[in-house]
Amino acid sequence: MNQAPHVAIVGATGAVGVEILSCLESRNFPMASLKLLASARSAGKQIAFRGQMLTVEELTEDSFKGVDIALFSAGGSISQKFAPIAAAANCVVIDNSSAFRQDPDVPLVVPEINPEAAYNHPRNIIANPNCTTIITLMALFPLHQKFGLKTIIASSYQAVSGSGQHGITELESQVRAVVDGHPVVRNVYPHQIAFNLIPQIDSFTDTGYTKEELKMLNEGRKILSLPELKVTCTCVRVPVYRSHSISVTAQFEKPLDLDLARQAYTDKPGVALMDNPAEGIWPTPLDSTNGDTCYVGRMRKDLAIDNALSLWVVGDQVRKGAALNAVQIAELLVNK
Repeated sequence: MNQAPHVAIVGATGAVGVEILSCLESRNFPMASLKLLASARSAGKQIAFRGQMLTVEELTEDSFKGVDIALFSAGGSISQKFAPIAAAANCVVIDNSSAFRQDPDVPLVVPEINPEAAYNHPRNIIANPNCTTIITLMALFPLHQKFGLKTIIASSYQAVSGSGQHGITELESQVRAVVDGHPVVRNVYPHQIAFNLIPQIDSFTDTGYTKEELKMLNEGRKILSLPELKVTCTCVRVPVYRSHSISVTAQFEKPLDLDLARQAYTDKPGVALMDNPAEGIWPTPLDSTNGDTCYVGRMRKDLAIDNALSLWVVGDQVRKGAALNAVQIAELLVNK
């Protein structure tokens, strides 16, 4: 783009929308104008941005006239309806939902991994990957560049904010109920989440895997351009407010050297090694919360699989797993 774009945020009052706004401000994203769009019930709300108060407008089919880039974070049904309308208005859509991720004409982009994919978007839509996929691949891509990724075996430990504000509220209310000896009420999750783990995120498929678990397989293959990549994953909801954690065993094509593997993270943007178990140093969800960096620790050669490493990665799923990644994609378009 030759000039500062006109930008819109769809779902501007939701958790990811608010975080997108924060990223645009903190990264000094260049804009000619900014339009905040949401449902009718949120229309009229005032939101501060760069010293001004912006008024939220109701999302309609006419919302995208004159808009160059629209960042969508309002859910799959909204994206399915309005993203094609925006794209037809010559607006590039960056979509946080899963609606278009497997469309062959829609690139699926992590800017640190496959930035070139963002420049070829025949439908005027670019998809943001699943949060767990992004965080996991941020840890594995530097290793893939050195050793050639072959197989991923992963278990995710996903924060309740991945379910939105309702997930946070349910955890808070259940913790109080348990501590005070009152009955626990379940609305968001099928089982109690306070002081518990739930090994189900999203609905089950006929394979026995949930839709969330299959995203790492399907999206990982597309982002890395590895159609033969093998992935098995178990996704678990944990009583943590924010930031997802993933335990990964990754097998590679080439023989491994642990020192070279550790060096792979030197000067890599968005990911850092935090790994000194002798000193009690390894990443936890709190280390990445409200931050932009994914942290990798507990790295060791796997004892059961040849040419494999086991490691632990954490990242803020609202920022790098959603809002920040979307803004970084927009930056690719602007800088080009």
